[in-house]
Amino acid sequence: MKIKPLADRVVVKPDPAEEKTAGGLIIPETAKEKPLQGTIMAAGPGTEEVKMEVKAGDKVLYGKYAGTEITHDGETYLIMRLSDIFAVLS
Repeated sequence: MKIKPLADRVVVKPDPAEEKTAGGLIIPETAKEKPLQGTIMAAGPGTEEVKMEVKAGDKVLYGKYAGTEITHDGETYLIMRLSDIFAVLS
């Protein structure tokens, strides 16, 4: 990855939004909910106050309005602070 986050920031690749409901109905693009989980692609070194607790490859849950959306090489990523991450999925 060519993006290197600084301090306590991470780069997250959001999981794709659901295309169909459990009943098989197709969800239109305008009605899809923003995914609330994704994979850490890169993590900064942390700061003296904030120890980096995640690493590349971790699956995480984050807030609905967390991060700043960017596009790099045709892919969409979120850059957010470590404090915007709620949990690491195992």
